[in-house]
Amino acid sequence: MAQKVHQYLIFETAGGFCGIAWSDAGVTRFQLPTKSAESTERLLLRRLTAAEPGTPTPLIQEAVAAVKRYFEGEEIDFSNVPIDLDGQDAFFRDIYAAARRIGWGHTTTYGTLAKELGAGPEAARDVGQAMAKNPVALIIPCHRVLAAGGKVGGFSAPGGSSSKLRMLELEGVHVGPPAPAQQSLDF
Repeated sequence: MAQKVHQYLIFETAGGFCGIAWSDAGVTRFQLPTKSAESTERLLLRRLTAAEPGTPTPLIQEAVAAVKRYFEGEEIDFSNVPIDLDGQDAFFRDIYAAARRIGWGHTTTYGTLAKELGAGPEAARDVGQAMAKNPVALIIPCHRVLAAGGKVGGFSAPGGSSSKLRMLELEGVHVGPPAPAQQSLDF
């Protein structure tokens, strides 16, 4: 069987340099922003060693334009971007499909997502594993999946959970304790 050809592009957004890789079937990898094109490329190629720089297809050009608008704060729905999850196990594919239904500005928890898939609470850990291994972060919006009690939870992207918080804030989601109320002073 012939090795699948992956092409990639590194591009700049308001959030930093992103990377996208694709096959004939769709997006195979997405690298969330880092501060330099070199570090983004290194992270992207760590998992796609045979990928070559390429000229984006019209569908990939649309995805890149949507990512740029996303990091400028525009509400973007990535659910129609074709993805190629070849090599992922069936349960992870189900988890990713469920995560793709979480819309802009909304969040869920690992446990709720597991329950939605008809799995017990013990599957929350599997959901967390799937999110940690998400090959197309943002397009599969793993940043919208939180730990129990609305806590941020882990985030394996550059910048860790602070990147997750920045992306959620971009979508108008506040995570964490409420801001203290302003005290009035009576003299």
